[in-house]
Amino acid sequence: MELHDVWFVLIAVLWIGYFFLEGFDFGVGILTKLLARNRAEKRVLINTIGPVWDGNEVWLISAVGATFAAFPEWYATLLSGFYLPVLVILVCLIVRGVAFEYRHKRDEEQWQRNWENAIFWTSLVLAVLWGVVFGNIVRGMKIDADSEYVGSLWDLFNPYALLGGLVTLALFTFHGAVFTGLKTVGEIRERAGKLAQRLGLVTVVLVAVFLLWTQADRGNGETLVAMVVAVAALVSALGAVKAGREGWSFALSGVAIVAAVAMLFLALFPNVMPSSLNADWSLTVTNASSAPYTLKIMTWCAAIATPLVMLYQGWTYWVFRKRIGTQHIADAH
Repeated sequence: MELHDVWFVLIAVLWIGYFFLEGFDFGVGILTKLLARNRAEKRVLINTIGPVWDGNEVWLISAVGATFAAFPEWYATLLSGFYLPVLVILVCLIVRGVAFEYRHKRDEEQWQRNWENAIFWTSLVLAVLWGVVFGNIVRGMKIDADSEYVGSLWDLFNPYALLGGLVTLALFTFHGAVFTGLKTVGEIRERAGKLAQRLGLVTVVLVAVFLLWTQADRGNGETLVAMVVAVAALVSALGAVKAGREGWSFALSGVAIVAAVAMLFLALFPNVMPSSLNADWSLTVTNASSAPYTLKIMTWCAAIATPLVMLYQGWTYWVFRKRIGTQHIADAH
């Protein structure tokens, strides 16, 4: 296996890790409107991800940085083609981070309510846009012989990509509901389980349709296996929710996300951005990669830094592993 193939796999792993972790993060943010009935319950939901949301975003930073260094042509075409969607994503990420940090800085109810609304809306928009972005990457974009995107903004909002946005929205919200059931006690935990059951049925249908479409369009034997694993894990997660096995349901919903994202990357390879105008103009792991020496240096750095980051983040989750409820929320001033 060549180094550019290795780095394609590593970037896929980084995106898988990001969607697994930030998926329930976005889902909890969306649930602040769908599940919480009062301010105290909103604070419970936010506190379940409060210690870890910023660590989850490290995976995104690493994935984007690795793409920039290992596949500069991919990075350049990707960001130019998705200029406005990426701008919206960046704004939402910034506003969301500020909302977590500034929500509790003042005691006024309106101040805190505004930041809570910001958490909900940015989580919702991000959950949809990531599906739209990856849907377009897999489907293929209007890339010319100079590796430049020549389509319009509206070309990005095609039926396949929009379905991808609905899939990530449903999948992340379901993942967040399962995580909420795992991390809370009392009425919130019970309502999270019931909501997860309702969301799970819709999510299974959307995921199955989207992955079948992907398989029919760009599938192979490997993607077929990944698709079966994703759908089976999602159905099993729904069954675990109904049985009250919250740990298993969270693990299985995570497996569904891992398998679904892995299927998208398997459908891409050896392309990184297929051209819908001419297959010969597609960006591949070969023509979009950096020099072998650059990839070699990156590999050594990643081999040292990645285990340390994963150990630290695992330790963070272990420290904040206990369940919380409204009884753990201090009275407002």
